[in-house]
Amino acid sequence: MSDSYDYDLIVIGAGSGGVRLARMSAQRGARVAVVEARHLGGTCVNVGCVPKKLFVYGAHVHEELEDAAGYGWQIPTDDVSFDWPTLVANKNAEIERLNGIYGRLLTNAGVDIIEGTATVTDPHTVKVAGQSYSSQHITVATGSWPVIPDVPGKEHLLTSNEMFYLPQLPRHATVWGGGYIAVEFAGILAGLGVETTLLYRGDLFLRGFDDDIRRFTEQEMRKKGVDLRFNVTIDAVEANEGAYRARLSNGDTLETGLIMAATGRRALVDGLGLTDLGVDLTASGHVHVNDGFQTTVPSIYALGDVIGTPQLTPVALAQAMVLSRRLFGDGQGEMDYAAIPTAVFCQPNIGTVGLTEQEAREAGHQVTIYRSEFRPMKYTLSGRDERSLMKLVVDTNTDHVLGAHMVGPDAGEITQGLAVAIKAGATKAQFDATLGIHPTSAEEFVTMREPVS
Repeated sequence: MSDSYDYDLIVIGAGSGGVRLARMSAQRGARVAVVEARHLGGTCVNVGCVPKKLFVYGAHVHEELEDAAGYGWQIPTDDVSFDWPTLVANKNAEIERLNGIYGRLLTNAGVDIIEGTATVTDPHTVKVAGQSYSSQHITVATGSWPVIPDVPGKEHLLTSNEMFYLPQLPRHATVWGGGYIAVEFAGILAGLGVETTLLYRGDLFLRGFDDDIRRFTEQEMRKKGVDLRFNVTIDAVEANEGAYRARLSNGDTLETGLIMAATGRRALVDGLGLTDLGVDLTASGHVHVNDGFQTTVPSIYALGDVIGTPQLTPVALAQAMVLSRRLFGDGQGEMDYAAIPTAVFCQPNIGTVGLTEQEAREAGHQVTIYRSEFRPMKYTLSGRDERSLMKLVVDTNTDHVLGAHMVGPDAGEITQGLAVAIKAGATKAQFDATLGIHPTSAEEFVTMREPVS
């Protein structure tokens, strides 16, 4: 740390990673400022993980009301009404509360908050609203931004950003994409009573997930009324008397009240001036960094979505902890990207950690597969036609559990515990020796005895 600069560290971006880096570094004695042009908390808090999950909870209430009859509750579901503006307003209030918490966390740690858009004018200087601030280290943590494909009529398309503040729900909506965001919003819209179509260019959505999980999720989403159309994309969109007409790649047209493009995200580096200073970007447009998150300009670092690692809040938080330690701690620490657990809050939920079956085989493992499919106990009385799937990928030679995958209620909650076991190198024998909690869905992971392949 040096007195030659205004700060020891300036962090550009107050998302999950940026806030964590700023706080931890300040607590280590560094003089820190964070620059944010929008809202504290970044994508996750404002237009990502948090409001998304609140919407998922809201969308699932209708099924809970329907299921109540099987448990003796007489609720006239035909008369039940839903008010979208109420959900949005309550969500907004919660996000504002979280914004305040993030602000207090930073100020209580001694971090200066600078509001505005940042430009890096030299390796040690950041300019905001006409004022320059010098710093020994600069870290870019600006995250990513939704990409809208360049098709005729693209101005009619919405992204996840706008969906969180939609003034009203249409009768029919179209989601274009096949990743996390697309399948989650398709489930949200369908659960709230919107006729929903999902379009994806490939054979099956959720590329990169275990194939059994992908196929099973497709079946369950179709049961819930989502119109899934694969191997098709949008060629053009035009406004049509208060609605929209999408011209599809297969020659069909689709009339819809809303089109949401969930077709990818790009690193948010526009206007930062990084390349002018010699900071290299990757072919995908992400900031290139080494294992210590250092760019090709030694005083400038980057972390989180902007560097192209898995776009998950816990990944950015872990990176921030490593970088703070390297800059202002003992100089040690490195990221471990193996066995990162994650969840997709589609309906039903997906939870996954470790290698997929395909990844394990491609890595040279001889694998034994355990799989269980069943109706969750909760639905035996309600009669709901929803099933769960659980799967373990085991190395045949070492008996180590390489991956655990689930589709079903509370999949994320269950997978978090499994992640600890897999990170610790648990074997299938140890899973088998673990007593289950009965009756739960989670116990299936320790009671699967017969391999399916």
